[in-house]
Amino acid sequence: MTDLLRDQWGFRGFVVTDYTGINELVPHGVAKDEKEASELAANAGIDMDMTGAVFSKYLLQSVQEGKVAEETINNAARSILEMKFILGLFDDPYRYLSEEREKNTIMRPDFLQEARESAARSIVLLKNNNNFFPLAKNQSVTVALIGPMVKDKINQNGEWAGKGDREQSISLFEGLTEKYKGTGVRFLYATGCDLLTDDRTGFDEAIRVASQADLVIAAMGEDFNYSGEAASRTNIQLPGAQQQLLKELKETGKPIGLVLMNGRPLDLSWEDENIDAIMEAWYLRTMAGHGLADVIAGDYNPSARLTMSFPRTVGQIPIYYNHKNTGRPLPPEDPQMDYKSSYLDVPNSPLYPFGYGLSYTTFDISNLRLDKTAFSTGETITVTADVTNTGSTDGELVVQLYIRDLVASVTRPVKELKGFDKITH
Repeated sequence: MTDLLRDQWGFRGFVVTDYTGINELVPHGVAKDEKEASELAANAGIDMDMTGAVFSKYLLQSVQEGKVAEETINNAARSILEMKFILGLFDDPYRYLSEEREKNTIMRPDFLQEARESAARSIVLLKNNNNFFPLAKNQSVTVALIGPMVKDKINQNGEWAGKGDREQSISLFEGLTEKYKGTGVRFLYATGCDLLTDDRTGFDEAIRVASQADLVIAAMGEDFNYSGEAASRTNIQLPGAQQQLLKELKETGKPIGLVLMNGRPLDLSWEDENIDAIMEAWYLRTMAGHGLADVIAGDYNPSARLTMSFPRTVGQIPIYYNHKNTGRPLPPEDPQMDYKSSYLDVPNSPLYPFGYGLSYTTFDISNLRLDKTAFSTGETITVTADVTNTGSTDGELVVQLYIRDLVASVTRPVKELKGFDKITH
C-alpha cells in the first residue's frame, strides 16, 4: 500500500478495506487478535476500516503503546478528509443523500432505455440450429413459453441489486407479449417446475401446452441466491427438475429454444447436444424482459462474447483459456494418445470457450497484416485486418486478437487476448 501503490505508482487517494477485511486477518492466521490486525493494517497503509470497528477500538491504545506512529494516523485522516473536501462534503455533508436527487435519477426513462440496450448487448447466443432465433414478427405461429423464469421478476436483478426494486423488473413474458402485440405470434404459458426443487407436478401441464404449440421457448436458470458472495456449487447443471423438464419437452418433437438466466457458467453438455438453440442471458436487471425480447425478435442482433469458459463437466474446473502448457501436451491430431495430459471421458476443450458467441449474421476476417515483422522491448506492433459481413443482416462483431509466445524465459500461456474491438457492419 505504501512502497508499491503510493511510492512507485503515485496513488494519491485513500485506501479502504473490504467489509471486515481487517478482522479477517485473525482467522487467516496473519494476526493473533483484532488489535494486532488493526496495527498491521494501519502500518501497511490502510486508511479506512470498512465496518470492522478495529481502528476505532484499538488504534488510540496502539499509538500510546508506540506500536503505530501518530504520523500514520495523521496521514490516513488527511487522505480521507481531502477526499471529502473534493466531494464537497464540508459544504454539504448530505449532498448525496437527497431524496429529490434519487427521485430524479432512479428509474428515469433515459436510464431505463440505456438499461434495456445494455441488457440486449449482454446476451450471448451459444447455439442456433436451423435459425431458431430470431422469432420473426411477420408470421403466424404459436409459441409455448415454459419454465420458472418466464414470468419471474425477483431473480432478474441478481444477487447484488443495489437500489433495484425486484418487483419492478420486466419479466420475459412481459417483454415478449409487448413486443409481439398485434402480430401473428401467439403465446401459451406453463411454469412446469420451480427453480430449486425436484417437484414434477407441473410437468403434465407443460407437456400439454407444448403439444399445442409450433415451437417452445424454455426459460430456466438459477435462483439469484445461488450466485454472488459465498454461493458455490459442486453441481453446475441446471438445478432442481429443470433439465428433466427439458428432456420431457424434447420428447414432444417440438423445436426448443432455451433462454438461460444464471450467474455462473453451467454444465450444458446435455442441452448443447439436444436443444435447438441456447441463449445465455445472465441476470439482465431491471429491463431484462425488454432486452431479451429485442434480441429474440431480431430487433437487436446478439453480439456479446463469453468472458469465461463453460466446462463440459464440473470435473474440468478450473478451466480457462489462457492456461500454461504442460510437458506432455495432447496433439490435436491424435486426441486419444496415451500418456499425454488429457481426460479419458471428455475432450480437454471447454464446451464454450472464452470469447465465444454467435450472431444472426456471419462475418469474414481476412487480409491479416502487421506493420512490422520484428520489434524490441517497449515497442508495439499494429495488427489490421479486413472484416466483411457475409450474411444478410446488420450486426456487430467483437474482433479479437490472440497471441502466443512459443519460447520465453518465463513460460507463457498457450493463448493470450491482446486486443479486441467491436465494430458495426
